[in-house]
Amino acid sequence: MRASKEAVGELPKNEQKDRALDLILDAWDIALGRGCAPEQIATSAIFAAFADLIDVYGEDVVAEMAHRLPDRVRRGEFSMRQGLAH
Repeated sequence: MRASKEAVGELPKNEQKDRALDLILDAWDIALGRGCAPEQIATSAIFAAFADLIDVYGEDVVAEMAHRLPDRVRRGEFSMRQGLAH
């Protein structure tokens, strides 16, 4: 899943984040168009994200990140409704 070290970090972090989200949302739309249910895409995306994070940071760090997710979800950090996206 990981890119080569040469390709990583060529853009400023904020541009990387914006580009990555755009590409992921494009892939999401493609999966929807090919008959995948949104909840199946979401589950697969979460699995892929956690697997990569664990590869980079390890299980303990990622478990702590996951422990903080409920409060972040309740605060609307992941809401894509207009005015709430971060």
